[in-house]
Amino acid sequence: MIVLVCLTSFTIALAQKPTHPEADAKKETKPAAKLPFELTVKTRPILNISLKAEKAKVSEVTQELSKRLKVPIFLGTERQNELLTIEFSQLTLEPALQLLSPTVYVDYEISPGEQPKALGIYLYDANQGEPPLTAVVNGSTQSMLIEGNTEDGVEPEAEAGAEEKEKPLQIHFKDNLLTVKAKKQPLSLVLLKIGEELGIPVDIQELNSSAVIDADISKLPVEDAVRQLSPNIRLFLRADLTRAERRALRLVLAEPVKTTQQNP
Repeated sequence: MIVLVCLTSFTIALAQKPTHPEADAKKETKPAAKLPFELTVKTRPILNISLKAEKAKVSEVTQELSKRLKVPIFLGTERQNELLTIEFSQLTLEPALQLLSPTVYVDYEISPGEQPKALGIYLYDANQGEPPLTAVVNGSTQSMLIEGNTEDGVEPEAEAGAEEKEKPLQIHFKDNLLTVKAKKQPLSLVLLKIGEELGIPVDIQELNSSAVIDADISKLPVEDAVRQLSPNIRLFLRADLTRAERRALRLVLAEPVKTTQQNP
């Protein structure tokens, strides 16, 4: 009788024991393979990158880097399946990229008072050539500069001696350095003349673009020069890290950022 009672209790206990097939399956599942690289991207105090890779695919590393930076990265054909073994720590963006590829281009947006914002990164093969200028920097509108004397009956002789006077607007671009001399000139006109000198499109988006400025800028890189003209200017440029060159791609005079006033 005692044996029968024990067997009955054991049977009931087995019947009441809950089963978790999903949990059991998880226990049997093998852990995912560890990636063959360690990537760290920090934004403070400045953007810096650390990477340790042992025979990792460049495509996998750049895919993760693109996700962390929130910037598209374009790879050359030969780089797709190339294996990477490297280790560096806390490098800023451009030095880090130069360790990943023989040819590197970065397209930026430059706004006064802000850090340059990367819009596209190109890790190209050695002899691949430059990516299209409008790969990530493209605008739907472009302003035009129309010059000329519209008054009838004005003879060239009437302007005798005018060349000896200092022109109110002088813009020169030489050896990648920009000079701007302006006396009470519309900002939109100054930007259009700069675009004409650089050979790049200019987009005047600001509705009230009749602001008049004075400027005395002598032989500065384009990105440094435009910072001094107005806080509403956006400059798009391409950095060729292999040749240590920077080329302006587009100028935009944007609407001022509107700030909402809160009631006390």
